Amino acid sequence: MLNFHKEHKNLVLTAGVVFIALSIMIAILPAFQMQETEPIPGQKPLSANERKGLRVYVAENCMACHTQQVRNIEMDNVWGSRPSIPSDYFFSKKRLDVWRQSPSLLGSERTGPDLTNIGKRQPSEDWHLLHLYNPRAVVPESVMPSYVWLFREVDSTLVGKDDKTIAVPKEYFNKPGMKIVATEDALLLVEYIKSLQQMELPGGKVNDFIPALKKIQEEGMGGAIDSGGLNGENLFKQTCAACHQDNGKGVAGAFPPLAGSEIVNNEDPDLLIKIILQGYDARPDYGVMPPLGDQLTDAEIAAITTHERSSWGNDAPAVKEEDVRKIREFIKSELNQ
Repeated sequence: MLNFHKEHKNLVLTAGVVFIALSIMIAILPAFQMQETEPIPGQKPLSANERKGLRVYVAENCMACHTQQVRNIEMDNVWGSRPSIPSDYFFSKKRLDVWRQSPSLLGSERTGPDLTNIGKRQPSEDWHLLHLYNPRAVVPESVMPSYVWLFREVDSTLVGKDDKTIAVPKEYFNKPGMKIVATEDALLLVEYIKSLQQMELPGGKVNDFIPALKKIQEEGMGGAIDSGGLNGENLFKQTCAACHQDNGKGVAGAFPPLAGSEIVNNEDPDLLIKIILQGYDARPDYGVMPPLGDQLTDAEIAAITTHERSSWGNDAPAVKEEDVRKIREFIKSELNQ
């Protein structure tokens, strides 16, 4: 029997063997396994601008407050349609350059929300830029710092046609004759953030790609939908409230209100449906609304518009799934002509 109190040589040898064994199990074997990771079919590498944006993300230390990992627990359901897998990070884990290893993006703190699927949850460039300039402008409870150094104050007469101006509410910026312009770093950072979108697995089935996750998919990571229909209020909160706010009042000077809107309350919902499907960029005094047609089904759009047309004092007829389908088919037929 070993006596570590007196036989110090055995103590050192045993500690060395344990250290080597743990190193192999915890570091070396997982590293070899990671080398066998393959990208998800259809997954695209980061573009040149997105990779530059990743460098800005790392330089600003965004991972100190945000994670990029969806865990297999109920509280993480809101951040993605499934748990994260190694293949999700296939392209982002490459070295930054010769001298720097791939950045640590997973994070361990959620002072702010997880960003795994932020590109789908919030595809609006204008929202992200305003959020970076002053988070309280769009999320009053936010504790995120303002990244004002990523923007410039420019005389409105000197703003170039290629400059990206930000629609900032007067309470956060009120200098007559001046505009807030995003720097290249701000635009690159937002381009990277918008690229963060969780890929669907082949055939929509986890077990076709990663057998170990079959049970997770069968149990349903996204939460069940009531057989009676979709909840328009919840869908609105998930998709639209970040810009238009839960109370439908929008953000003055940045995103238009839905409460009392003539478009929302119109007896004919066609224009409202078209805006959701195709986006909207007709009012320079407000931010651009991105198209959501590829992200929302006809039933989801019907549920959201019905909620908008019956809330905050609005009083307009409900929208049916068939109404949305007709508009979507009409738009496709116009594009194909």
